Amino acid sequence: MTSVPQSRQECRNLLLGMLPDDEYQRLLPDLEYIATPLHFKLFERDGPIRHAYFPLSGEHSILAIMENGATIEVGTVGYEGFSTIDLLTGNEIGITTTVCQIPGEALRMTSDRFFALTAGDTPLRKLCLQYLQAYLAQVSQSVACNALHSVEQRFARWILMSHDRMHHASFQLTHEYLASMLGVHRPSVTLVAGKMQEQGLIEYKRGFITVLDRPGLENACCECYGIVRRQFLRLLGQPG
Repeated sequence: MTSVPQSRQECRNLLLGMLPDDEYQRLLPDLEYIATPLHFKLFERDGPIRHAYFPLSGEHSILAIMENGATIEVGTVGYEGFSTIDLLTGNEIGITTTVCQIPGEALRMTSDRFFALTAGDTPLRKLCLQYLQAYLAQVSQSVACNALHSVEQRFARWILMSHDRMHHASFQLTHEYLASMLGVHRPSVTLVAGKMQEQGLIEYKRGFITVLDRPGLENACCECYGIVRRQFLRLLGQPG
């Protein structure tokens, strides 16, 4: 795809695809297609947010960055949502940094148009608020997960979430991202990925992860994956 889908039925972003036909048509002049390559930066903490992004494919990572440069992932967004929650609160300055960690595509609109289209009780605002509730469930559960569960369990949870979004068994990843996602050093990533590869759960080589045994990954995961998945299904009808 290299252009804006002309109907909601063709649109791979869940929120935009849930809009009424006439509302989607109303948005068309404001939507712009954009490729989101690896490490594409949507916005930075304390920097201006110029666009609202609605992923079609790939995965965006919301990062908390420490003064020493260390980073940890606090949330992820795929085709089921949009990557600029800050705008929904009327804030034009980023409180986190958001980058693309699995390459893909997105539709975007300017922040000004997003504000206009979500002013009042509009269909887009209602859907974005539903997504916000699901996203907050993901973030709050991640806080508990990072504090209480093992690196192996958290790794399995993240792989399952990404597998839900990608719709195919293989997707591109980097050691750098995996370390940021888990809040560990890169050698720990090698150990965890190697252990799961030995167990036949995944294959990891040349920067790509391939899911070989999804039921096995679900068994290796903590309860956090299921808790968040149920919230997304309840609120949006899709896993997040």
